Amino acid sequence: MSQTPEPPVERSAPTSADVARLAGVSRATVSYVLNNTPAVRISEPTRLRVRAAAEELGYVPHAAARSLRAGRTRTVVVPTPGHPGGPLPGRFLDDFETELRRLEYTVVQYGSTGLDGDEAARAWAELRPVAVVCLGETQPTRHGVRLLRRSGARAVVTLGPRGTEGAHSLVMDQRRIGACAAAHLLRRGRRAIGVVLPEDPGAARLARPRLEGARAAAAGAGARIAPLPMAYEEEPAAALAARWRSLELDAVYAYDDAYAMLLMRALQDEGVDVPRETAVVGAGDLLLGRLLRPRLSTVRIDTMSGGDLAGLVDRAVREPGAPARERELMAARPVHRESS
Repeated sequence: MSQTPEPPVERSAPTSADVARLAGVSRATVSYVLNNTPAVRISEPTRLRVRAAAEELGYVPHAAARSLRAGRTRTVVVPTPGHPGGPLPGRFLDDFETELRRLEYTVVQYGSTGLDGDEAARAWAELRPVAVVCLGETQPTRHGVRLLRRSGARAVVTLGPRGTEGAHSLVMDQRRIGACAAAHLLRRGRRAIGVVLPEDPGAARLARPRLEGARAAAAGAGARIAPLPMAYEEEPAAALAARWRSLELDAVYAYDDAYAMLLMRALQDEGVDVPRETAVVGAGDLLLGRLLRPRLSTVRIDTMSGGDLAGLVDRAVREPGAPARERELMAARPVHRESS
């Protein structure tokens, strides 16, 4: 006759009182140690004993309770970009979040796809963050910044093509990248320049101002700029390469290094000589571009580091009364190699 197994006994979560008993200290000492309270001096042996007890019991401080005691959270909301291939590389974002965690902030990524500025700001405000850092395409309006401030956010940081009133605004003018690429090709004597426009929605958002920058650079040089829509796949690249000579172009700025490498390979397969017939320039200075033959010319994009941005957020949180500022985040410079 089978026996019905008894359900496992659920153990209650360990508390700071459990840690205090195991370590032989007071609950206040546990709080000071685990919250790294700077104003209270605790001996190193006691710190080690408390941390060992917490580790043994599997105790984790309750973030909400800690926030209530402190009067504010340590949560930084980072809305996630709506599409891959955004304006910042993954390494930047990794460094940014790692440094925020080192500074004892809790980073919460928030999927904001489909939300407009004010609607997104209300959703972020519900989490009562100490800071909101908008690195993607969803940006708060001036009203949204005020709403976040009234909800307790000490800092609102935005990154985009233009600043937002009331926020610490980091301006990334994508036009500079296109202008830099076109200017380099013009200096190399090219006068009929194609500009690849990715069909991916996220990349397209950045490609449009890069096209504007290329057009502005070519305007006074009597050069022609031809937009070239292309998906990031082999077949569209091959189709574009197949009709290349009919376009009568002597150069191409291919949005970024990935698109440039894809198109350059397709052009070579079609028998188009790079750079004799067509010069090719990308952007981003990927290592793989230096390993190709011919080596890929590119636009190097210089920005602040992720760690520097985390430091800016921390200063803004600690000095909430400081006036919001707007600053340039990005510089672009050409890197001439064999493909141009």
